Amino acid sequence: MKPYGDTMNDGKMQLSFTLPVASGDKAAAAALQLATQMGLQDSSVAYQRALSENFTFFVLYGSVQHEVDYAAIVVNQQEEKTLSLEEADAMIQRQIGRKLIVVGASTGTDAHTVGIDAIMNRKGFAGHYGLERYDMLETYNLGSQVQNEIFLQKAMEVNADVCLVSQTVTQKDVHIHNLTQLIELAEAEGVRDRMLFICGGARITHALAKEMGYDAGFGSGKFADDVASFMIQEFIRRQEQKRRDNYS
Repeated sequence: MKPYGDTMNDGKMQLSFTLPVASGDKAAAAALQLATQMGLQDSSVAYQRALSENFTFFVLYGSVQHEVDYAAIVVNQQEEKTLSLEEADAMIQRQIGRKLIVVGASTGTDAHTVGIDAIMNRKGFAGHYGLERYDMLETYNLGSQVQNEIFLQKAMEVNADVCLVSQTVTQKDVHIHNLTQLIELAEAEGVRDRMLFICGGARITHALAKEMGYDAGFGSGKFADDVASFMIQEFIRRQEQKRRDNYS
């Protein structure tokens, strides 16, 4: 399989980037050379615009010759059924018998609350109600720029079942460092296995989250009901596993 442009498998694709040079013919030539080195053929500069005296934004078109075997791709992802708010509350009531306690924040130096608010605030986002609206969830939204130590301390104080971390700032992979540090702190405090740790953000994938030691990761296109569905069903699975272990 190749990208589709005008005809099937023609490999046509669009690429945009910024170069730290002044706009002009020489800058366009540099952009085309980069496209060629990346494997694009018959490339052309469709658009260029000076962002400042020494920075230029480009949009290029070209054809890629590489292809992928789509049928052979296996993705590490959540497979839980997405529950409605009513279904989620009913499942907690029926199978857990108490409210789940959820603590969330944008941790580290991240000052953006758009992600954690979309998941936790009562009004939610894009028609998906936030966790505060669930009757069977007790939620604590700590906001932004919460240091990992403070976040974990609050989670321990309220005996949280779930820790949610949103990361919007990702320059120089600061989100990876910050998320990894939180898991290390939880392990040092001996609470990693007592709580579900879930992270989210535009550059977060489930595979990356698992690699960093989290139970799940949610990226673009995911909403509060997706997060709620995972954490409820995962919590129930762990309860059932503990019962089986106790009987064995």
